[in-house]
Amino acid sequence: MEMMCARPFWKRNLHLLGCLLLLCLMVTLEAAGQQKYTVRNGKMLIELGKSLTPVELDSFIHKFKLSDLGLKGLYLKQSTDSLRKQGWRVELDHPDIYVLTKPMGGFDNITDALERIIITDPSNSTKAQFPAVSQGQRYGGNRFRNKSSFLVKNNLVYFFLRNQQKAQKVLLAGSFSNWQQEALPMTRTDSGWVVPVKLSPGKYWYKFIIDDRWALDEDNQLRENDGRGNTNSVFYRTNSIFRLNGFLNVKRVFLAGSFNDWRERELLMVKTPKGWELPLYLPEGTHTYKFIADGQWHSDPNNPNRYPDEFGGYNSVLRLGKPHTFLLPGYPDAERVVLAGSFNKWREDELFLSKTARGWEINYTLGPGNYSYKFIVDRRWVPDPAQAKNGEQSENSYLIIEPNYTFRLKGHSKAKDVFLSGDFNNWSPNGFRMKREGTDWVFRVHLPPGKTRYKFVVDGNWIVDPENKLWEQNEYHTGNSVLWVEAF
Repeated sequence: MEMMCARPFWKRNLHLLGCLLLLCLMVTLEAAGQQKYTVRNGKMLIELGKSLTPVELDSFIHKFKLSDLGLKGLYLKQSTDSLRKQGWRVELDHPDIYVLTKPMGGFDNITDALERIIITDPSNSTKAQFPAVSQGQRYGGNRFRNKSSFLVKNNLVYFFLRNQQKAQKVLLAGSFSNWQQEALPMTRTDSGWVVPVKLSPGKYWYKFIIDDRWALDEDNQLRENDGRGNTNSVFYRTNSIFRLNGFLNVKRVFLAGSFNDWRERELLMVKTPKGWELPLYLPEGTHTYKFIADGQWHSDPNNPNRYPDEFGGYNSVLRLGKPHTFLLPGYPDAERVVLAGSFNKWREDELFLSKTARGWEINYTLGPGNYSYKFIVDRRWVPDPAQAKNGEQSENSYLIIEPNYTFRLKGHSKAKDVFLSGDFNNWSPNGFRMKREGTDWVFRVHLPPGKTRYKFVVDGNWIVDPENKLWEQNEYHTGNSVLWVEAF
């Protein structure tokens, strides 16, 4: 009987303690003027001051990807419908603040790490969420109407907003300014508003803040949803201009290449007094291309760099970055040696090596990344002998350009073979063989900005990283470890 009576008393005290903590939290929040989205005592917790301006609320929603919660409805109409549908409740509705909570469902009682829900604080991950340069970004071009693309001069991009002459203040917010936190004030002109921004080649997201109101660039036809209900305008700081002189009598000219998987009617070129041109952003690496004039394919007559295509002709070649020398020693009696890899979709008829005093060589330009490859010696596939383990011929060789992260697996000193698999090598189960370092297994890779998923394969068994608590569920319900990488 005493235990039955004591339990409600304990609950009442715990509830009272919780109220006191919330009141202390309210005072702290009011004094500091903070807004938070965090995890505390088995609950997700959102703390918001009621004095937030619309711009500050928008910034908070954008920062933490909370567009599906209906926080604007809570502020404007005191509506909690969207919150309740998402499992949230208003824990505290004080004249000065809201405290919203959502239980995490018995987290502390779960012993299996793969069943736990991991919540991360993305407060400092703007660069990771919106990387200017990414391996997944194969090309980019701009599409404006009613105005030309932004002027670029001396590495400065002049962002321009037409009209809005009645506005008192206009700010430019984007991935380059940490959005609203470092938004740039624009200067009024006779035809709109302008501000210069120093940008390197790449992809950028932006919006205008017109008298505290967020607005898309209505003259920019490129828009992108960030996956959380927020749509932003997109601008590419281009680094390449494709030009085709002449052909003034044709109706249309398209550009197609390895960067857009040779899609024929995707990249329409612009007619000029001398011919046709199209500015594009391209990442570092080797790019092959052709022009299509009224349905007829043409290599670039002004570009002597070319590789053979599969139809007996040639593709023009554009190289951005530093070349890498692939060397296959030996094979003095071979008639033909070809390089094939993930960087050229394993084509067997494109990259022919030259015979030298050291063996066979070819220079090929690649950007930062992780690549697999093999040599083809007289139609026989051969791995790089510098990497083949005990003469093993089945594994691909790998090349890591500008490695920036070291994966390390501890606690498996008795394992015979450990491989690293993830987004960076298309989840190949035996693509990256890890190396022993004492009792650990290590491997260095290049990780692009943003999210990377991965696992270890230990003697054929797939496991998550025991040292990394951040993970997400996969289609096999076995989980993948997750890393977030900031842009430098």
